[in-house]
Parts: sequence; structure tokens; C-alpha cells
Amino acid sequence: MRKNVKGQNRKHSLRFEALLAKIDSEKMYEIAEAVKLVKETASTKMVESVDLSVKLGIDTRKGDQNVRGITTLPHGTGKVKKVAVLAKGDLAAAAEAAGADLVGADELISKIQAGEKDFDVLLATEEMAPQIGKIGRILGPRTPNKRNGTVTNNIAAAVKEIKGATRVEYRADKAGVVNMGIGKVNFTEEQITENLMAALGALIKAKPQSAKGKYVITITLSASMGPGIHIETSTAVKSAS
Repeated sequence: MRKNVKGQNRKHSLRFEALLAKIDSEKMYEIAEAVKLVKETASTKMVESVDLSVKLGIDTRKGDQNVRGITTLPHGTGKVKKVAVLAKGDLAAAAEAAGADLVGADELISKIQAGEKDFDVLLATEEMAPQIGKIGRILGPRTPNKRNGTVTNNIAAAVKEIKGATRVEYRADKAGVVNMGIGKVNFTEEQITENLMAALGALIKAKPQSAKGKYVITITLSASMGPGIHIETSTAVKSAS
């Protein structure tokens, strides 16, 4: 908690309070308004990310209502990721040709066991999938699996999508909230809007059959260091469906 010069408690910094003054916290903004405000409320020297937060009407205690998956954004996220690939033979060569940063089979597993961590995403071919258990505890959430598309024989395409920052993974947390980076504030308004629609469309398609009632509860957009901007849900869902 900060204090101003008069000794009064201040909940946010002066910078953040100035940004809050630009937003009506009670208003549900149309997509175009929200995207414009996101760019206007990015005030740090760094190029901030554009973050999407969607509260879903799901019961995460039920296994059949866990929403997770991967999708591609037409303009990417703006983040360059380092990709490692577990592969042999022709598929290893294809991964290298596609731009993978680290490629190997048993020797790469040994390096990871020895402490190699200099990568953001690990992919594996189906041939190498049985070996993943040797490093699962070390990798944690970065462990490759078929469900999120990180175990695949279409390895060149997967590498290109990740290196091009067009592929994003999403997963609802225990509260049923999905948080996704969908671009950078230096993207055009059109690029941010198209990425938003792609991300929201993927979440709508991932609706569990057993989920009852309203599925998309709230949609919030923000710059990574800015305040949340609430989007009018029904119109956004209709546009993205």
C-alpha cells in the first residue's frame, strides 16, 4: 500500500490511477472500443502484451468440464519462443529445417535430466512419446502430450507455428478462468481484434457438452500493465461464433 504526500493510503500508483480514470468500470464496452482503450492504457516503456481473460460457466471439479486446448492466432502473439524437439531420423531433420532450437533423441533426454532448461516448449514425435516419462517430473507443465498438440508427427508445422508465435495453448484454472496472451499493444487495432475473435472462437468451440447455463460469463481485455476493460459478452460471443 502506497502513501501520498499527505499521508493518505493509496491503493494504486499514480500511473495506474491515471489509467483507471480513462475507463468506466461499470461499462460493458463494444470490442472496437475495448481494443482502442487497450492501446491507450499501455503506458510503460516496454511493449506490453495484450491479455485476454474469460470467465467460463463450467464446474472444474468435473473432469468432463476441463476446458483446455490449442489454437492459432492469425497475427501471432508477438512473442518468440525457443523450441526443443525430441525426434529421430527424418522427423529430426524436418524439425531442424523448420527452425527448432534444440533437436535430439536420447541425448536430448540426457541433457534435460542433467539440467538443460533453455527452451520454452518441448515437442516430441510419437516414436519418442514412450520416453517422455523419464523427464516428466523435471518438465512439469511443459511435458509434451497429445492433447495439447505437443506430441505429433507433423513436427515441422508444429515448430513453425510455435516459432512464428501463432500457436497458443489455453487452459481454464480452478476458478474457470482462461487467461491468454493475444498479441502486443503495438499491433494494429485490426490485428488485435482478429486475434481476439480467433481466441474467443476457440473457447466457444471447446464448450463441454455437460456445461449448463451461460457459458461465457465475462470477457476482460487489458494491456499487461494496465487495468481490465470489460467487453459486452453477448455481442462478442455472437461475433466469434
